[in-house]
Amino acid sequence: MEMNMKMVFVLCIVVLIQTEMAHAVEYKVGDSGGWTFNTVGWPKGKRFRAGDILTFNYPNGAHNVVVVNKDGYNKCSTPRGAKVYSKGGDKVKLVKGQNYFICNYAGHCESGMKISVFAM
Repeated sequence: MEMNMKMVFVLCIVVLIQTEMAHAVEYKVGDSGGWTFNTVGWPKGKRFRAGDILTFNYPNGAHNVVVVNKDGYNKCSTPRGAKVYSKGGDKVKLVKGQNYFICNYAGHCESGMKISVFAM
């Protein structure tokens, strides 16, 4: 009987893990407009989870995506060692908590090309 309980427990854990993984969603930042100016409000009304994927669509060379901290987001500045994506079609997996992204091309972040996303 004890062995059956252990197997049921293990099976429940596996199902929970599979269910959590199956819920990852891919979002296109800016929807059909892509990653561009004035996307700062794009996350409003959306519910994100850790593991979800953000896809940043933009023409190669026109913009970039920089993963920043809160200070970098607020000041539109790139902290030392920040991860920079620059090809267009960039996919970034959200981590639990607050996630901050900017374009660090001159004037772009200041023109609303930044998003802050909270992932549960």
